[in-house]
Parts: sequence; C-alpha cells; structure tokens
Amino acid sequence: MKAHELRELSKTELEARLKDEIKLLEDLKFNKAVAGQLENPNRLKMTRREIARIKTIINENLSAE
Repeated sequence: MKAHELRELSKTELEARLKDEIKLLEDLKFNKAVAGQLENPNRLKMTRREIARIKTIINENLSAE
C-alpha cells in the first residue's frame, strides 16, 4: 500500500495494519529459519519497509495533533 493511501486511514486502522504486518514478518522469519529458504525472499524486505512506512505515518499523525 502506498503512503498516500495509508494517510487516508484512521489511527486504529493503521495500528491494526501494523499489527498484521509485524505478525507476517514474524511468520516469514520463522519459515526462513525452519525451511532454510522462502518462496519469495523479497517479501521480507517489502514487509519491513511497509512496517516502517506505517510507523512513520503514525508518528506524523501524533506530531500533527
């Protein structure tokens, strides 16, 4: 999801999405540790960036209040 799309979401929606992305990252890391490889290794990088993007927007909203 792009940053401008995330900015349109409410704080609770952002927090829920952040929680989902963190859970996905944990699952990907676990699968990599157990299986030794992932179907799409780039997914780890994309998930980490999505988490950072969401956290940035949450912090922008906090400083604007």
